[in-house]
Amino acid sequence: MTSPRSLSFSRLSIGLLSMTLVAAPAFAAGGGGSSTTPPKPTNTSKKCWFGKVWDNEAQKCVKPEESGYTDEGLIGAVRELAYAGRPQDAQTVLAAVSDQEQDLVLTYWGFTHRKLGNIDLGMAFYEKALHQNPDNILARSYMGQAHVLAGDTELAQIQLDEIRARGGVGTWAEQSLEAALKTGRTFNY
Repeated sequence: MTSPRSLSFSRLSIGLLSMTLVAAPAFAAGGGGSSTTPPKPTNTSKKCWFGKVWDNEAQKCVKPEESGYTDEGLIGAVRELAYAGRPQDAQTVLAAVSDQEQDLVLTYWGFTHRKLGNIDLGMAFYEKALHQNPDNILARSYMGQAHVLAGDTELAQIQLDEIRARGGVGTWAEQSLEAALKTGRTFNY
C-alpha cells in the first residue's frame, strides 16, 4: 500500500518535471544557511562543463579531484554550480569531497537529488544530514521546501519551527522556507 507521504513525493516528482520554480535571487544558501548573496560566478560555472572546475594554475577546466581544491573549495564550486542550475555537474564535484559524511555534503547531495527529481533519495540525504547535525538549518530549509512543493505545508511548518528553535531566526534558511510557505515557490539554490 502506498503511504500518503509517498503519494506526495510522486506528485512532487511530476511537478518538478513539469515546471521550474525560481524565486527572486535575493537569498542564497551558504554553509550555515545565513548568506544573503548568491555565489559569485567564476570560470567554473562560466567555462567548465561535465563536472569540471576551473584550475587557476593550469588556466583550464580539470576534474575536481585533480584541481587541488580543498573540501571547502569544492563545496563552494558545488554551491556555484547548483545556483547556476547545474545539479548534475554539482554532483560530480560533490563526489570529490573527501568527507562524504559531513552534514553539509549530505545536505547538498539531498538538494541536488531533489532538483534532479529524485525526491525520495533527496529526502533520505536530508534526514541523514539531520541525524549527523540536528541543528543543520540549511537541510531543514531544503527539506521544508520539498514538503511545500509536495503540498504538505504542515511538515514544512514543522521544519520552519525547528529552524527558529535552533537559532535560525533571520537566516536565509528561515526566510526562504517562510517565503516558500507563503507563495508556494521554492529556491533553485
